[in-house]
Amino acid sequence: MSQDPRNTEHGPRDEGAESGPSEHERLPPAEEDLAAAFVRETEVIEESIEDGKKVRRRGIYLLPNLFTTSALFAGFFSVVAGINGDFTAAAVAIFIAMVLDGLDGRVARMTNTQSAFGAEYDSLSDMVSFGVAPALVAFTWILQDIGKTGWVVAFLYVACAALRLARFNVQVGSVDKKWFIGLPSPSAAAFVAASVWTFHSFDADAVGFKLLMLLVVAAAGVLMVSNIRYYSFKEIDLKGPVPFVVLLAIVLGFVVISVEPSVMLLLLFGAYVASGPAQAIMRKMKQPPATG
Repeated sequence: MSQDPRNTEHGPRDEGAESGPSEHERLPPAEEDLAAAFVRETEVIEESIEDGKKVRRRGIYLLPNLFTTSALFAGFFSVVAGINGDFTAAAVAIFIAMVLDGLDGRVARMTNTQSAFGAEYDSLSDMVSFGVAPALVAFTWILQDIGKTGWVVAFLYVACAALRLARFNVQVGSVDKKWFIGLPSPSAAAFVAASVWTFHSFDADAVGFKLLMLLVVAAAGVLMVSNIRYYSFKEIDLKGPVPFVVLLAIVLGFVVISVEPSVMLLLLFGAYVASGPAQAIMRKMKQPPATG
């Protein structure tokens, strides 16, 4: 804002000088006004309940949203890499997005910076990284060779990912935290990305592999919207002490994965994807038969 002319006068005024403000003082600082107006009009204002009182908070938390933005960038990079034919980089980018997506929520809880804006932003980022990116990467690599069926299955995966994320958002706080209802979208994306990475590394472009990828993408999509329960690993206490052998097992796990990352990640996430239906079948078999 421009200062008052009386506050900017430092020397004696000439008798012949005009009493009004100088030419410089008459010019409004347009740049500052536009910047202030832009900040004011684009500000995020959230209402939350704290200690039983409604609180209005302006602005967003930077740290967790930086991780979410990085995950979004990784997902978009995966799409671009897939379009350019670099399917290895596209698959790796999805895994990077998966790691970053796991960090933003934990960072928000550790720093007490949870917000409704962050939750919505994270969900939209997940839609790009774990919904659109895996489907487009699989389609541009091999599903497009199947014709109409290929893009229909790719769209099925995208639609199921959107439905899965929408259902998860409305069920938060109303389900057992020990389990996910339906295959989590990051795990579904990792399963598809690992399949593309592995089969592409071995130049697997036969008709059998095309049909296999069709089945992988379709199954991952359907499992996301199913009612099959998957273990969430949220009960694992990362802050508590663990036996030394646990750390040794983690080190050995990294060593095994580094030998052939694509194959090992495919086996790892393939086992997790299969664990849900396997446990559902086992629970069904354990139920006593209904008596007439």
